[in-house]
Amino acid sequence: MPTVAFLLTPNLHLLDLAGPAQVFSAAAKQGLDYRLCYLADTDTVPTAQGLTVQATTEIPALDAGDMIVVPGCAGDRLTRTPRLGPALMTLLREFPGTVASVCSGAEHLGRAGLLDGRRCTTHHELQDELARRYPAATVVHDVLYVIDGRIVTSAGIASGIDLALHLVATAHGPAIAARIAREMVIYARRNGDDRQASAMLRHRSHINDTVHRLQDHIDGHYTARLPLAELARAVGCSERTVTRLFTRATGLTPLRYQQLLRLERAEHLIGQGATVESAAHAVGFEDARMLRRLRARP
Repeated sequence: MPTVAFLLTPNLHLLDLAGPAQVFSAAAKQGLDYRLCYLADTDTVPTAQGLTVQATTEIPALDAGDMIVVPGCAGDRLTRTPRLGPALMTLLREFPGTVASVCSGAEHLGRAGLLDGRRCTTHHELQDELARRYPAATVVHDVLYVIDGRIVTSAGIASGIDLALHLVATAHGPAIAARIAREMVIYARRNGDDRQASAMLRHRSHINDTVHRLQDHIDGHYTARLPLAELARAVGCSERTVTRLFTRATGLTPLRYQQLLRLERAEHLIGQGATVESAAHAVGFEDARMLRRLRARP
Protein backbone atom coordinates (compact mmCIF):
# COMPACT_ATOMS: atom_id res chain seq x y z
CA MET A 1 0.00 0.00 0.00
CA PRO A 2 1.92 3.10 -1.19
CA THR A 3 1.87 6.08 1.14
CA VAL A 4 1.53 9.67 -0.07
CA ALA A 5 2.99 11.86 2.67
CA PHE A 6 2.12 15.56 2.58
CA LEU A 7 4.61 17.84 4.35
CA LEU A 8 2.75 20.84 5.75
CA THR A 9 3.97 24.26 6.82
CA PRO A 10 1.98 27.15 8.34
CA ASN A 11 0.06 29.40 5.93
CA LEU A 12 -0.21 26.66 3.32
CA HIS A 13 -2.70 27.04 0.47
CA LEU A 14 -5.67 24.74 0.95
CA LEU A 15 -5.97 23.91 -2.75
CA ASP A 16 -2.26 23.07 -3.00
CA LEU A 17 -3.01 20.37 -0.44
CA ALA A 18 -6.61 19.42 -1.17
CA GLY A 19 -6.24 19.10 -4.96
CA PRO A 20 -3.59 16.36 -5.01
CA ALA A 21 -5.09 14.77 -1.88
CA GLN A 22 -8.44 14.47 -3.65
CA VAL A 23 -6.81 12.81 -6.67
CA PHE A 24 -4.96 10.21 -4.61
CA SER A 25 -7.93 9.52 -2.33
CA ALA A 26 -10.07 9.03 -5.45
CA ALA A 27 -7.41 6.66 -6.76
CA ALA A 28 -7.72 4.71 -3.52
CA LYS A 29 -11.47 4.41 -4.14
CA GLN A 30 -10.61 2.95 -7.55
CA GLY A 31 -8.68 0.15 -5.81
CA LEU A 32 -5.13 1.50 -6.02
CA ASP A 33 -4.67 1.36 -2.23
CA TYR A 34 -3.00 4.72 -1.73
CA ARG A 35 -2.71 5.74 1.91
CA LEU A 36 -2.50 9.45 2.71
CA CYS A 37 -0.78 11.00 5.72
CA TYR A 38 -0.16 14.60 6.72
CA LEU A 39 3.11 15.46 8.47
CA ALA A 40 4.02 18.72 10.18
CA ASP A 41 6.12 20.10 13.00
CA THR A 42 2.95 20.65 15.05
CA ASP A 43 -0.32 18.78 15.44
CA THR A 44 -2.33 21.61 13.87
CA VAL A 45 -1.39 23.75 10.90
CA PRO A 46 -3.04 27.09 10.01
CA THR A 47 -3.79 27.66 6.35
CA ALA A 48 -3.76 30.84 4.28
CA GLN A 49 -7.52 30.52 3.89
CA GLY A 50 -8.20 30.64 7.62
CA LEU A 51 -8.91 26.98 8.33
CA THR A 52 -6.73 24.79 10.51
CA VAL A 53 -5.82 21.27 9.44
CA GLN A 54 -4.81 18.34 11.59
CA ALA A 55 -1.43 16.70 11.08
CA THR A 56 0.90 14.32 12.86
CA THR A 57 4.44 14.87 14.06
CA GLU A 58 5.20 11.14 13.96
CA ILE A 59 7.04 10.27 10.77
CA PRO A 60 6.07 6.84 9.38
CA ALA A 61 8.47 4.43 7.74
CA LEU A 62 8.64 5.33 4.05
CA ASP A 63 10.44 3.66 1.17
CA ALA A 64 11.08 4.27 -2.53
CA GLY A 65 7.61 3.04 -3.46
CA ASP A 66 6.00 5.87 -1.51
CA MET A 67 5.71 9.56 -2.39
CA ILE A 68 6.19 12.92 -0.71
CA VAL A 69 4.16 15.97 -1.75
CA VAL A 70 5.05 19.45 -0.50
CA PRO A 71 2.21 22.00 -0.93
CA GLY A 72 3.00 25.68 -1.26
CA CYS A 73 2.03 28.48 1.08
CA ALA A 74 0.95 32.10 0.72
CA GLY A 75 3.56 34.80 0.24
CA ASP A 76 5.13 36.98 -2.42
CA ARG A 77 8.69 35.88 -1.67
CA LEU A 78 10.25 32.44 -1.29
CA THR A 79 12.56 33.77 1.41
CA ARG A 80 9.50 34.50 3.55
CA THR A 81 8.04 31.01 3.41
CA PRO A 82 8.06 29.04 6.67
CA ARG A 83 10.75 26.39 6.97
CA LEU A 84 10.29 22.71 7.66
CA GLY A 85 11.72 21.59 10.98
CA PRO A 86 14.91 19.51 11.15
CA ALA A 87 13.14 16.12 11.22
CA LEU A 88 10.99 16.81 8.17
CA MET A 89 13.87 18.42 6.30
CA THR A 90 15.98 15.33 6.94
CA LEU A 91 13.14 13.15 5.69
CA LEU A 92 12.83 15.26 2.56
CA ARG A 93 16.56 15.27 1.90
CA GLU A 94 17.06 11.52 2.41
CA PHE A 95 13.80 10.14 0.99
CA PRO A 96 14.55 7.83 -1.99
CA GLY A 97 11.17 7.94 -3.75
CA THR A 98 9.21 10.47 -5.79
CA VAL A 99 9.12 13.98 -4.34
CA ALA A 100 6.58 16.43 -5.74
CA SER A 101 5.99 20.10 -4.96
CA VAL A 102 3.12 22.46 -5.69
CA CYS A 103 3.71 26.19 -6.16
CA SER A 104 6.18 27.60 -3.60
CA GLY A 105 6.67 24.09 -2.20
CA ALA A 106 9.61 24.00 -4.62
CA GLU A 107 11.46 26.21 -2.16
CA HIS A 108 11.63 23.35 0.33
CA LEU A 109 13.03 21.06 -2.36
CA GLY A 110 15.64 23.70 -3.11
CA ARG A 111 16.60 24.00 0.55
CA ALA A 112 17.01 20.22 0.66
CA GLY A 113 19.32 20.27 -2.36
CA LEU A 114 16.89 18.28 -4.49
CA LEU A 115 16.75 20.82 -7.33
CA ASP A 116 20.48 20.93 -8.03
CA GLY A 117 21.21 19.78 -11.56
CA ARG A 118 17.51 19.33 -12.34
CA ARG A 119 14.79 21.04 -14.37
CA CYS A 120 11.99 22.45 -12.23
CA THR A 121 9.24 25.05 -12.09
CA THR A 122 7.05 26.96 -9.67
CA HIS A 123 4.35 29.66 -9.73
CA HIS A 124 5.04 32.21 -12.46
CA GLU A 125 5.41 35.01 -9.91
CA LEU A 126 8.16 33.10 -8.10
CA GLN A 127 10.13 31.58 -10.98
CA ASP A 128 12.78 34.28 -11.24
CA GLU A 129 13.42 34.21 -7.50
CA LEU A 130 13.69 30.41 -7.53
CA ALA A 131 16.27 30.65 -10.32
CA ARG A 132 18.30 33.22 -8.35
CA ARG A 133 18.18 31.22 -5.13
CA TYR A 134 19.14 27.91 -6.73
CA PRO A 135 21.45 28.61 -9.68
CA ALA A 136 22.35 24.92 -9.98
CA ALA A 137 18.74 24.25 -11.00
CA THR A 138 17.20 24.97 -14.42
CA VAL A 139 13.90 26.77 -13.85
CA VAL A 140 11.47 26.21 -16.72
CA HIS A 141 9.07 29.09 -17.34
CA ASP A 142 5.47 29.00 -18.56
CA VAL A 143 4.82 25.30 -18.07
CA LEU A 144 2.32 23.52 -15.93
CA TYR A 145 4.75 21.08 -14.35
CA VAL A 146 8.17 19.54 -14.86
CA ILE A 147 9.25 15.97 -14.20
CA ASP A 148 12.98 15.34 -13.85
CA GLY A 149 13.60 11.82 -12.67
CA ARG A 150 11.99 11.36 -9.29
CA ILE A 151 11.67 15.10 -8.65
CA VAL A 152 8.40 16.66 -9.80
CA THR A 153 7.53 20.36 -9.51
CA SER A 154 4.35 22.17 -10.54
CA ALA A 155 3.41 25.76 -11.25
CA GLY A 156 0.94 26.55 -8.53
CA ILE A 157 -2.46 26.18 -6.90
CA ALA A 158 -4.70 24.06 -9.18
CA SER A 159 -1.73 22.71 -11.16
CA GLY A 160 -1.27 20.23 -8.32
CA ILE A 161 -4.44 18.49 -9.51
CA ASP A 162 -3.09 18.19 -13.05
CA LEU A 163 0.22 16.94 -11.72
CA ALA A 164 -1.38 14.29 -9.50
CA LEU A 165 -3.59 13.09 -12.37
CA HIS A 166 -0.55 12.80 -14.60
CA LEU A 167 1.30 10.77 -11.97
CA VAL A 168 -1.67 8.41 -11.65
CA ALA A 169 -1.95 8.11 -15.43
CA THR A 170 1.76 7.38 -15.78
CA ALA A 171 1.86 4.80 -13.01
CA HIS A 172 -1.47 3.06 -13.58
CA GLY A 173 -2.60 3.91 -17.11
CA PRO A 174 -4.93 6.56 -18.50
CA ALA A 175 -8.19 4.73 -17.82
CA ILE A 176 -7.95 5.09 -14.03
CA ALA A 177 -6.89 8.72 -14.35
CA ALA A 178 -9.76 9.39 -16.74
CA ARG A 179 -12.28 8.03 -14.26
CA ILE A 180 -10.79 10.15 -11.49
CA ALA A 181 -10.81 13.25 -13.70
CA ARG A 182 -14.46 12.73 -14.60
CA GLU A 183 -15.37 12.11 -10.95
CA MET A 184 -13.72 15.43 -10.11
CA VAL A 185 -15.34 17.10 -13.15
CA ILE A 186 -11.94 17.98 -14.59
CA TYR A 187 -11.89 18.02 -18.37
CA ALA A 188 -9.88 21.14 -19.15
CA ARG A 189 -6.12 21.08 -19.59
CA ARG A 190 -4.22 24.33 -19.09
CA ASN A 191 -0.98 25.21 -20.85
CA GLY A 192 1.87 22.89 -20.01
CA ASP A 193 4.90 21.13 -21.38
CA ASP A 194 3.42 18.82 -24.01
CA ARG A 195 6.17 16.27 -23.54
CA GLN A 196 5.00 15.76 -19.99
CA ALA A 197 1.26 16.37 -20.26
CA SER A 198 -0.92 13.30 -20.29
CA ALA A 199 -2.52 12.71 -23.70
CA MET A 200 -5.64 11.57 -21.87
CA LEU A 201 -5.97 14.98 -20.21
CA ARG A 202 -4.79 17.17 -23.09
CA HIS A 203 -7.76 16.12 -25.19
CA ARG A 204 -10.44 16.35 -22.51
CA SER A 205 -10.97 20.11 -22.81
CA HIS A 206 -14.47 19.81 -24.27
CA ILE A 207 -17.99 19.25 -22.94
CA ASN A 208 -19.29 16.61 -25.34
CA ASP A 209 -20.40 13.74 -23.12
CA THR A 210 -20.60 11.27 -26.02
CA VAL A 211 -16.96 11.93 -26.85
CA HIS A 212 -15.98 11.64 -23.18
CA ARG A 213 -17.64 8.21 -23.13
CA LEU A 214 -15.77 7.28 -26.29
CA GLN A 215 -12.53 8.39 -24.67
CA ASP A 216 -13.36 6.41 -21.55
CA HIS A 217 -13.77 3.30 -23.72
CA ILE A 218 -10.52 3.92 -25.59
CA ASP A 219 -8.66 4.76 -22.37
CA GLY A 220 -9.70 1.43 -20.88
CA HIS A 221 -8.89 -0.65 -23.98
CA TYR A 222 -6.12 1.27 -25.73
CA THR A 223 -3.87 -1.80 -26.04
CA ALA A 224 -6.55 -3.69 -27.99
CA ARG A 225 -7.68 -3.39 -31.59
CA LEU A 226 -10.65 -1.01 -31.56
CA PRO A 227 -12.62 -1.07 -34.82
CA LEU A 228 -14.78 1.95 -35.46
CA ALA A 229 -17.84 -0.32 -35.32
CA GLU A 230 -17.00 -1.26 -31.73
CA LEU A 231 -16.70 2.37 -30.70
CA ALA A 232 -20.02 3.12 -32.37
CA ARG A 233 -21.73 0.32 -30.44
CA ALA A 234 -20.19 1.54 -27.18
CA VAL A 235 -22.00 4.88 -27.42
CA GLY A 236 -24.97 3.95 -29.58
CA CYS A 237 -24.02 6.10 -32.56
CA SER A 238 -23.22 5.46 -36.20
CA GLU A 239 -19.58 5.11 -37.23
CA ARG A 240 -19.84 8.34 -39.21
CA THR A 241 -21.22 10.20 -36.19
CA VAL A 242 -18.45 8.83 -33.97
CA THR A 243 -15.76 10.11 -36.32
CA ARG A 244 -17.44 13.49 -36.78
CA LEU A 245 -18.06 14.15 -33.08
CA PHE A 246 -14.68 12.88 -31.95
CA THR A 247 -12.73 14.91 -34.49
CA ARG A 248 -14.74 18.05 -33.80
CA ALA A 249 -14.21 17.78 -30.01
CA THR A 250 -10.57 16.69 -29.91
CA GLY A 251 -9.04 17.54 -33.27
CA LEU A 252 -8.06 13.87 -33.64
CA THR A 253 -9.54 10.74 -35.11
CA PRO A 254 -10.26 7.96 -32.59
CA LEU A 255 -7.35 5.97 -34.06
CA ARG A 256 -4.91 8.84 -33.65
CA TYR A 257 -6.04 9.35 -30.06
CA GLN A 258 -5.47 5.65 -29.34
CA GLN A 259 -2.03 5.87 -30.92
CA LEU A 260 -1.11 8.80 -28.67
CA LEU A 261 -2.12 6.80 -25.59
CA ARG A 262 -0.03 3.86 -26.77
CA LEU A 263 2.92 6.12 -27.54
CA GLU A 264 2.80 7.84 -24.17
CA ARG A 265 2.70 4.55 -22.28
CA ALA A 266 5.46 3.10 -24.45
CA GLU A 267 7.69 6.12 -23.80
CA HIS A 268 7.16 5.61 -20.07
CA LEU A 269 8.14 1.94 -20.32
CA ILE A 270 11.21 2.77 -22.38
CA GLY A 271 12.17 5.39 -19.82
CA GLN A 272 11.98 2.66 -17.17
CA GLY A 273 14.43 0.49 -19.13
CA ALA A 274 12.21 -1.52 -21.48
CA THR A 275 13.35 -2.14 -25.04
CA VAL A 276 11.45 -0.58 -27.92
CA GLU A 277 10.31 -4.05 -28.96
CA SER A 278 8.96 -5.05 -25.54
CA ALA A 279 7.30 -1.66 -25.05
CA ALA A 280 5.63 -1.95 -28.46
CA HIS A 281 4.14 -5.34 -27.58
CA ALA A 282 3.08 -4.14 -24.12
CA VAL A 283 0.96 -1.33 -25.57
CA GLY A 284 -0.64 -3.42 -28.30
CA PHE A 285 1.51 -3.03 -31.42
CA GLU A 286 2.25 -6.25 -33.31
CA ASP A 287 5.85 -5.19 -33.76
CA ALA A 288 8.08 -2.19 -33.12
CA ARG A 289 7.89 -0.65 -36.60
CA MET A 290 4.76 1.40 -35.94
CA LEU A 291 6.07 2.55 -32.57
CA ARG A 292 9.31 3.71 -34.17
CA ARG A 293 7.37 5.65 -36.81
CA LEU A 294 5.21 7.32 -34.16
CA ARG A 295 8.24 8.22 -32.07
CA ALA A 296 9.90 9.80 -35.12
CA ARG A 297 6.96 12.13 -35.77
CA PRO A 298 7.60 15.77 -34.80
